[in-house]
Parts: sequence; C-alpha cells; structure tokens
Amino acid sequence: MSSEKTLLRFGVIADPQYADVEPRLEYDRYYRNSPKKLADAIDTLNGEDLAFVATLGDLIDRDWESFDPILSVYEGLRHESILLPGNHDFSIAPQRLTEVHARLGMPAPWHHFLRGGIRFVVIDGNEVSLFSTPEGHARHAEARSRLAALEAAGAINAMPWNGGIGDGQFAWLDQMLADARERGEAVIVMGHYPLYPENPHNLWNGERVTELFERSGNVIAYLNGHNHVGNLGRTGSTWYVNFKGMVDTETENTFAVVEVYKDRIEVIGYGREENRSLAL
Repeated sequence: MSSEKTLLRFGVIADPQYADVEPRLEYDRYYRNSPKKLADAIDTLNGEDLAFVATLGDLIDRDWESFDPILSVYEGLRHESILLPGNHDFSIAPQRLTEVHARLGMPAPWHHFLRGGIRFVVIDGNEVSLFSTPEGHARHAEARSRLAALEAAGAINAMPWNGGIGDGQFAWLDQMLADARERGEAVIVMGHYPLYPENPHNLWNGERVTELFERSGNVIAYLNGHNHVGNLGRTGSTWYVNFKGMVDTETENTFAVVEVYKDRIEVIGYGREENRSLAL
C-alpha cells in the first residue's frame, strides 16, 4: 500500500429494503432486520473520516409508512447523507409516487456535486419504468414499449423490476461529462441499477450509458446496488462496482468505505462486502 494521500473517502450502503413484513426465505431477505444492520453500519462509519455516505437505492421494500423507521436511523449519521431511490422505493400508493425524491431529501432526481476535486453524478434509472409513474402517464407508456422491445429482442434484462433513463436525462449526463472533462475532473457516477457486465438486473438502456462513459473517458467508476449478490466489471476506463444488498441474510451486514487515490480506488468491505483494489 503506497503512502500517498487519499483524494477522498466516502461510505456506501446498498439496498436496506426495510419493511415490517415476514422474511422471504427463498431470497434470504430479512426486511425487519435492516434498521439494526443500518444502525450498526452507521456506528462504524461514524468512526471514519468520510466526505459523505451514499445509499444506492431501495431504502424500503414497500409501503410509504416504511420510510419513517428506516430514515430515522440516518439521524444518527454524523456525515452528509446522500440517498437515491431504487425500484422498491416506488412500491407505494400511486398518489405518493411524485413525493419519493423529496422524501429522500434529494435536490433533484438526477444531480451532481463536487467533493475532493471529483465530480459525482447521480442518475435516475427509475425515470422510465413501470413503477415510478402510474398507468396513463406518458412515461409509463414509454416504459411499456421499451420493455416490449427488449422482450422481443430476447434481452436478459427485459424485467419489469428494471428501468431506464429518458432522452432528456441522457443528454444532461452527456453534457455533465463533457463539462467535467473541460475542467479536468474525474467523475464517479452513482445509480441504483447495474450497467455492466451483462446481467438480468441491468438498466434497460445500460449499453448506451456505458458507451457514453467510454467515449467520455473521464468516468473512473460507476457505483450501484439492485443486484443483491454484487458484481464487478471494467470496460474502457470505467470500473463498475455493484455493492451487495444489506437486506440479505438474517444477521450478516454489508457496507463499504471507498477511498480514491490518484492511481486507484480502494473498496474496504465490511461484513459480506468484498475488499477491492481497482487500478486507474
């Protein structure tokens, strides 16, 4: 381990997926155990020097009422908390769908911020999906046609619990990466859905996004949850790190601290999360 200074350290949590419901043993998911796991993770992360802690979606499994118990645990976090939604965060009454981003304290469904000289970009893969908008909404219809096209093409990620990003968001992301490149900033993108390697859980238009990252050349990492078993891949100059789901297993926890250096990214895993050293 070289002794040079870290540019940045931050925490990562994925898929607490809390609900006051019985476990689904076939998936090894223990929904009621997540607040305790989250509190334990926060206790550890509070002892670290971190710029922020990001939670990569699926704070709840279902029901608007589930947000209060899990979000109250974050009140014990001494670091800045950055939350983004996953598909399960929209498993709520239709009339509340438009309130999810505000409930998570997000400035916008997709946004960016600078920490330690690194540009962080949050994307919203729920934008075009069957769950983020009610029947009759234009984006709901777009989601139906996108899913039908993927099914017709035999795509392995043609699943109703995945989503995609719209053309407007894609153009915004393209511009964000171009602006960061002009300023000489390295970029880390965060979202709920994996993009790479190919997987049944991937964002519907994930290939289009990975091609954009490859063209841009300045996205050093993409961080996500959603696929609870975790994953890792690299294409172009971008590492794709899929963090494991906290809701899985009765007692084992999973979360991470990420350290960014000039020449590498170190993932320090806790519980089921793996340690990784990713050369840049």
